[in-house]
Amino acid sequence: MIIKKNIPSLLFNKYKTNSQSKAIGWIKNNKVTTLNTHEYYEYISKITTALEEIGLRPNDKVSILADTSYIWNIYDLSCLCLNATVVPIYPTYTDDEISYIINHSESSLLILDNEKQLKKVCEVIDELSNIKSLVILEDIKNQDLIQLCSKHFKIYTHKELLEKGKLITLDKPNRLEELIDSVQDNSLASIVYTSGTTGQPKGAMIRHNAFWSMLQNVKSALGHNINEADRLLTFLPLSHVLGRCDSMLHLSLGIENVYAESIDKLIDNITLAQPTVMISVPRIFEKIYAKTQATIEGEGIVKKKLFQWAENVSTEYFDYLDKDQSPPSKILIARNLAYQMVFSKIYNRFGGKIRFFVSGGAPLGVDIIKFLRNANLTVLEGYGLTETIAPCCVNPVSKQMAGTVGLPLGDTQFKFDDDGEILVKSSALFSGYYRNEEETKKSFNDGWFKSGDIGRLNSNGYLQITDRKKDIIITSGGKNVAPQKIENLLKIRKYITHFMVIGDKRKFLSGVVGIEKESFLEILPALELTPNVTLEELSKNQGVINLIKEQIEAVNGGLASFESIKKFYIAPIEFTPESGLITPSLKLKKKEILKRFDKEIDAMYN
Repeated sequence: MIIKKNIPSLLFNKYKTNSQSKAIGWIKNNKVTTLNTHEYYEYISKITTALEEIGLRPNDKVSILADTSYIWNIYDLSCLCLNATVVPIYPTYTDDEISYIINHSESSLLILDNEKQLKKVCEVIDELSNIKSLVILEDIKNQDLIQLCSKHFKIYTHKELLEKGKLITLDKPNRLEELIDSVQDNSLASIVYTSGTTGQPKGAMIRHNAFWSMLQNVKSALGHNINEADRLLTFLPLSHVLGRCDSMLHLSLGIENVYAESIDKLIDNITLAQPTVMISVPRIFEKIYAKTQATIEGEGIVKKKLFQWAENVSTEYFDYLDKDQSPPSKILIARNLAYQMVFSKIYNRFGGKIRFFVSGGAPLGVDIIKFLRNANLTVLEGYGLTETIAPCCVNPVSKQMAGTVGLPLGDTQFKFDDDGEILVKSSALFSGYYRNEEETKKSFNDGWFKSGDIGRLNSNGYLQITDRKKDIIITSGGKNVAPQKIENLLKIRKYITHFMVIGDKRKFLSGVVGIEKESFLEILPALELTPNVTLEELSKNQGVINLIKEQIEAVNGGLASFESIKKFYIAPIEFTPESGLITPSLKLKKKEILKRFDKEIDAMYN
């Protein structure tokens, strides 16, 4: 028997072998609604046949510009069943970024969810020459936007397609099965755009068999720890490859995916949905950690001492487990008491049924991992990139090692270049950058993908990431940011001479600003400063701070929200080769700047 290695075949096999099993669900009006696999398949059948009816064909490119929802997933699977290529777009992207991705990917169909996204499309509507049809998922009140779009595209609503699909499936009940059977394993399933150092995103091409292999690799690592009784609460952006992985796990693991209403309602949704497994990014854990620390800090002396005792007891308990030793009965009793009195309250905030989290997208602090472990919240930290289709290694359920990203998944292999760069080989790997042969060639070394990260394997074979070779910043929320683009935009502003973006492993972007006295000579009287003013005095002047703030806000207006600079610090010394902050070729000496202003940088985040 030939095993088909594509996503639609996973769907069909699950439908044929276990149609009453759980599939997906969503939260609305404080209630969880679910679909079993039969209902899920029938829903996809309606949308798939309707999309075929309006002209979507194999190999067509489909851009999806929408927030995470079960409907996003339905359209994703429906397009894949038609052998079309899905191009996810972050809903936080600007209109120019949206235009670039749609045009570069040569998308002919655009699916969007709401009026906010429709407005962005209308801003660049004359540039979208490839788009033939537009599908709108929600009701739009502004009919002027609809009328404008109707002059350029054929417009369909989700409700229209659903009704159209109902009629088609009555006439052709086996059409979805026929379409799935025609999907080729090496067909291009998706083009996922990732930030580049030049500012232009690169489209990573992911084929069906690579997606299939990723799911098999995850199954080989976690399959024996997950069953049909488990429930995932899905909230990560489906435009991010980790969120996309999350959304497909029910096809290979039998788990149920319930979609959260939004990131803002996540805590409430967790309590309602009571997930047993969650895939997250460090930012969520950091919020819980920070809130708990702030609460403890505001408590009286007795509660502070109780918390400290509970932490000490738990640390001692887990020290024994880390050494594969059994804790003495005295420690066991104390640990159980500490959990009941202190840490159980933290555990219950996550719905009371969580067995483990998988964390990826950015490094998670060791202190936070240990804090969560004290509350019986196991975190399996993993590692992956868009090009590795998210996870390529993860800490196993049986034994986690804080400070590492775990063991390679499935057939994934690692080796290290002479400079320590991690090279990856796997069947779960992208096949190059769309319409960018030059970058594709740069990214491979004799069949091994060059990750751009520096790392090593420890004595237990667990991967440790020690440094980043590239300049790409990964925030604690898992967003990839190319700092060079932002820095280049800012340093051409009138009062900003140099700018260094800060934000790796941080919750937002900030920056260190380099100024020159010469830039302010004309406005010194207005600032009530004399010609003898020092650069240090300038850096602390409120008028100067306001000017810099205005210029940063002006640049922020053309950036996506996660790329915008939230805080800044003006350096009190000039950026010169003599000061050691720039090279003779005027490039920023980033490590030196981080070292020189470490206290000021930390103050922006505390």
